[in-house]
Amino acid sequence: MKNLKNAIVTLLLMLAGVTTTLAQCDKTVTFEALASTYLNDKGAIEKTKNEETIVKLDKKEISIITNGRIELAGAVKSYICNWADPFKTGKTIVNTTMVDGGNELHCVITIEGKEGKVTLTFEAAEMPGKKIVLIADKFE
Repeated sequence: MKNLKNAIVTLLLMLAGVTTTLAQCDKTVTFEALASTYLNDKGAIEKTKNEETIVKLDKKEISIITNGRIELAGAVKSYICNWADPFKTGKTIVNTTMVDGGNELHCVITIEGKEGKVTLTFEAAEMPGKKIVLIADKFE
C-alpha cells in the first residue's frame, strides 16, 4: 500500500511538472536583451551592438523590435518547446520566415536556458554559417 501511495505521489508531481511546462509553451513570451553579438561562420565574434532588442514569440508569430522599431516579423512554421524548468532549463526551437523590408529570411531561432541564463540564437539560410546571439536580460 505504501508503494502504491508513493507511486501516485510521484505521478502527480510529474504531471504537475508537465502542466507547468505546457503552460509555459502555450504563452506569449517576451525576451529583452541589451546587446546583440554577431558571429561569423567560424563562431568568432564579428561585432557586438549595444542595442535594446525585444523578441515577442508565441506559437503563431514572432517579432523582433530593436531600439523601439520592428525590424523583423513573421509567421511561425514550426515550434518545438521543451522546458524542464521554465526560463531556467530547456529549449525552444522555432522555424519561421521573417520579412526584412521586402526580403524574406528563412530562420531557425533557438532559445535555450542553462543554469538560469536564457540565450537566443538566430540563424538564417540566406546567411550560411552566421549567427546572431542575444542573452536575455529580462524575460516573461
